Amino acid sequence: MPSEPAAHRVPGARGTATARPAPAVPSRAGDLADRAAEPDRRTHLVPRPGAHKVVVLALDGVYPFELGIPHRVLGSAGGRYEVLSASADGRAVRTDADLTVTPGHGPEVLAEADTVVIPPYAVSRDSVPAPDPRALAALSLVRPGTRLVSICTGAFLLAAAGLLDGRRATTHWALADHFQELFPRVELDAGVLFVDHGDVLTSAGAASGVDVCLHLVRKDHGSEVANHVARCCVVPPYRDGGQAQYIERPLPPASGTGTGPTRDWALQRLELPLTLDELAAQAAMSTRTFARRFREETGLSPGRWLTQQRLRRARHLLESSDLSVERVAHEVGFATATSLRRHLTAEAGVAPSTYRRTFRASPPTPGSDGKPPVGAREQHERAAPSGCCGTERVLRHGESG
Repeated sequence: MPSEPAAHRVPGARGTATARPAPAVPSRAGDLADRAAEPDRRTHLVPRPGAHKVVVLALDGVYPFELGIPHRVLGSAGGRYEVLSASADGRAVRTDADLTVTPGHGPEVLAEADTVVIPPYAVSRDSVPAPDPRALAALSLVRPGTRLVSICTGAFLLAAAGLLDGRRATTHWALADHFQELFPRVELDAGVLFVDHGDVLTSAGAASGVDVCLHLVRKDHGSEVANHVARCCVVPPYRDGGQAQYIERPLPPASGTGTGPTRDWALQRLELPLTLDELAAQAAMSTRTFARRFREETGLSPGRWLTQQRLRRARHLLESSDLSVERVAHEVGFATATSLRRHLTAEAGVAPSTYRRTFRASPPTPGSDGKPPVGAREQHERAAPSGCCGTERVLRHGESG
């Protein structure tokens, strides 16, 4: 028979056995800390064997928000990526905020990377073309064929290294003019969220880093995984439009003759074949004045703006309703299903039926008139944790893309 465990004895008291002391009760602070860390443990799984290695190169003056994007997004892909950070000289890095960060690696790890991400760093209109020589030296360690990705002003380093010459690229719209002055050989497009050349990707300002990282997941592992990651990060899998919609544009003096009321009027009548003459009449302007004012206020022509709004509503109907493609086209104002297919393919790169299969995994529910069903948001928020990163379940009920 197995022997009984020895009784705990008080020192100096022969033969006197006492009960073992009760285990220490965790402190409330420790319990709260464990609970707070649980979502991160569920989200950021240990990288799988042979996981794609991503190295984030933090430069002096790095922006903390964008520095964390690759780890947050790519690290939420179920262990498919190993995300590491590095500095150009192995030392701590000053950020553009009142803090300093210490990356886990020096520049030597760049030679092992499958993808290198360069988050933004402080750049002003007084900046010179050549950044810190240590940054260029670190970049030279990257193996040929490694995928390079810049976020926001990270494109300045790639351009300084000559890696964007003759290529289309983007960066933050506020520095677009300065970028073009410094790097005239680069074809800058300040109106998009990101540009993908396969081996080199550049993204626009700030949160577009989320867009390009989700694009990497979608490109590497498909839409289902990318949509799952987007839900873990509580962001849309796609963002409508490009960076152009965020560019600051001088507005005409406030008056009762702006185009805003007419835009609101048009949004309630998208199913109708609205014409420029009708819009101008609604605004009590000549067609020429209306078209000019409209572009000044939105950055788009009236026709292009109407197409964008119709596509936005069509995408919502494809995700949330069981309407046929023909009916969706009619509901949002496209003359035919062919017209809807042509415009959606040009914008999203997929046909309506493919878009629906990608973004709607659950059966249609009440609310197929184009409005989310009552309680859909609450249902999504209650159900999402069970499918977020612990499993591969994807919940799409009641969401709009």
